[in-house]
Amino acid sequence: MEVSKIQSVLKNNKGSGFPLAVAITLCLVMIFTGISEYFRLVIVAQGVRDALQDAVISTVSDNYDDVYHGIREGYSGGYQPMAEEFEESIDYGDIHGRMDTILGLNQGGGYHFKTTSKGEMEYKIWNLNVDIYNVPLAGGDIEGQRFEIDSSIMLEVPISFGGKLLPPMKMKVKNSAGYIPKF
Repeated sequence: MEVSKIQSVLKNNKGSGFPLAVAITLCLVMIFTGISEYFRLVIVAQGVRDALQDAVISTVSDNYDDVYHGIREGYSGGYQPMAEEFEESIDYGDIHGRMDTILGLNQGGGYHFKTTSKGEMEYKIWNLNVDIYNVPLAGGDIEGQRFEIDSSIMLEVPISFGGKLLPPMKMKVKNSAGYIPKF
């Protein structure tokens, strides 16, 4: 009697879709959280890139007062007249300070970092590299050249999807800004 009951239960197909529905739901939740984490990483990287761009553009603008306005020649280099010659004059500005203000970053251990309300690190930046290219004064072919600042910074964002299984995202964020006088 008991063997026939067990056989009838095993042959019964009622509820056989339940495990499949649970598996599909779990897969969809994992896919959704993976996509959400990807968008979080993109938003953080874009925010850091925009803040770097704002800080670099501010530095370029700060150099405006030292730009030699050779209207006839179309210069845009950072020079100041000194006696009978021109001397290069470049203001490097405070790009890290501006980024700290824009992003609300803290400093410590050689890093500039942002923390969450729970005190966990959201992301950190370091290794700011700034290259300023000054247009030569009265140089031969200067057409298309401009006073320009190229910058890059390293960004690390911990991955919150998958716990400690996945390494943090590390990337170099690059930026360039320049100045050419219109008039």
